[in-house]
Amino acid sequence: MKEISKLILKDLYLPPKDSHKGENGKLTIVGGSKLFHGASLWALKIASRMVDMVFYATVEENIKLADSIKSKLYDFICIPRGKEEDYIQESDAVLIGPGLVRGDKEYTGTGESGNQTRKLTERLLKKFPQKKWLIDAGSLQVVDKSWLKPLKQVIITPHPKEFVTLFGVKLPQEQEARVRLLKAKAKEYSCIIVVKGKEDLVCKAEECWVNKTGNEGMTKGGTGDVLAGLMAALLCKNEPFLAAQAGIFINGKAGDQLYKSKGPFFNSSDLTDQLPLTLKKLLGY
Repeated sequence: MKEISKLILKDLYLPPKDSHKGENGKLTIVGGSKLFHGASLWALKIASRMVDMVFYATVEENIKLADSIKSKLYDFICIPRGKEEDYIQESDAVLIGPGLVRGDKEYTGTGESGNQTRKLTERLLKKFPQKKWLIDAGSLQVVDKSWLKPLKQVIITPHPKEFVTLFGVKLPQEQEARVRLLKAKAKEYSCIIVVKGKEDLVCKAEECWVNKTGNEGMTKGGTGDVLAGLMAALLCKNEPFLAAQAGIFINGKAGDQLYKSKGPFFNSSDLTDQLPLTLKKLLGY
C-alpha cells in the first residue's frame, strides 16, 4: 500500500494567473444548526480561502454568526435553509453535514432532530446525483448507504464508529483485512472512503493509500470539520480521489507544523489559520 506524500500535490489544480472571479471553484456548504454553531463555520473559514465563492446554506442563527466574521474571510454568501438548491445547481461541489444534528430524539430547546437531517440529506442527494459530494458529520451519521450508489462522484469521511453505522460491519484491526473491506465497500457503493485515525486510509475500488501526517493535537473537536472544508474546496476543481488524498495530507501537515511551535496544544481555529501558510509552502508560492 502506498503512502501519500507531497508528490501527489503536483497534480492539483492551481488558479491560473489570468483567471477571473468564479473560475477557480464554487462550493455550497449545507450545515450548521441551532445546536451546533462552530462546526460548519470552521469548514466555511478554510473553504472561503481556497475557492472563489462559497454558498453557505444554514439556519438563521448561524447566518448571524457568519455575518459577524465575514469581514475576516474571502467571499461567501449566506443562504437561508430551504433556498440551497439554486446555489447547488451552479456549484462545482457540495459539502453536506458539518454541524447538522444527528440522532432520533428531538433536542430540547431547539426542536431539531436527526430525522430532519436525514430528510434534508436524502432530498438533496437524490435531487443532484451528478454533483460532486462530500458527505460528513451529521449527514454521514444518518445517510442510508443505498443513497450513495446513484451518485457519480462522492467522498465519505467516516471514523470507525460511523463506518459501522453506515455499512453495518466493523472494520478489522488488521490492516490488510481492513483494506480489503474498504475497497469492497468503495466498489459496491461507487464512492471514495476516507477513514480517519492514527493513520488515515483513503480508498477507492482499485486501491488504498495511507496517510501518516498529523498528530495527537488533532483529536480536538472541529478538526474533522476543518478537514471537510479543505477537502470539499479541493473537490471543486479536482477529481475526488486526488481531492481526498491531498486534503488529508495537507491537513495533517498543517497540524504537524503547529506541533513544532505549540506541541499538541492547538485547536481547530489554529488549524484553519495555519492551513493557508502550509498550502503556500507545499505548493511553492
